[in-house]
Amino acid sequence: VEAGVVLLPMTAGEVVIAYNLEGVDELRLPRDVYPAIFSGTITKWNDPKIAAANPGVDLPDKDITVVVRSDSSGTSYVFTGHLAAVSEEFKNAVGQAKAPNWPSSDKFIKAPKNDGVTAQIKQIPGSLGYIEYGFAKLTKQPTAMLENKAGNFVAPGPESGAATLASVKFPDATLPVSGAPDLRAWAWDPEGDDAYPIVSMTWLLAYHDQDDDKAEALRKLVEYLVSDDAQGQADGLGYIPLPAPVIEKVLAALEFVK
Repeated sequence: VEAGVVLLPMTAGEVVIAYNLEGVDELRLPRDVYPAIFSGTITKWNDPKIAAANPGVDLPDKDITVVVRSDSSGTSYVFTGHLAAVSEEFKNAVGQAKAPNWPSSDKFIKAPKNDGVTAQIKQIPGSLGYIEYGFAKLTKQPTAMLENKAGNFVAPGPESGAATLASVKFPDATLPVSGAPDLRAWAWDPEGDDAYPIVSMTWLLAYHDQDDDKAEALRKLVEYLVSDDAQGQADGLGYIPLPAPVIEKVLAALEFVK
């Protein structure tokens, strides 16, 4: 873009694995298990690897129905990016994409958007699928605890999401034309004892060079969006407030909107 672009993180979200399993209020999925489920190589709820991580839980001898997105999706891109980072098998079999190459199986069901996937999980006993945390929270759909890089099983939520954001490392680079700092950063397999494994920031894209009045209005808007008042609303909407160090970087980059 000739006018240049400035990318500004505004909030962050988690991708969760929601499930429908009667009588199972807490489910732990090891990091060598959930990629294998979405690769199509672990197919039963009572698989020994799932059972070993969930002692005392009555897991049925039942096929796992896997619900995935039918549409091209940023949620799919973030989810498969994490799975590809932790599993060579998944990377080779499915890979990271907005529209992944899911296994051809009658146990893989496709549905559009987060609400479509959520609806299918609710309707199909023994199903499992990936959705945004906000949809799981809104619909009170149970979500699995996932094993992170440190070997701990972590539930999604504002605290574990914030722990992930604290580990994000931004590139030491600037964007072309605008010269603004490049605030594109991903945590495909985050460090940290309490970090939830699948988190992504969302960005606002602004023109670097634009009308003075528009630039001033946009700067005021962004300043509000990263304020304590606005960020304090994130959790209620199913998102993660940005930590102070990230907000500092946003405000520094905002100076490049002129």
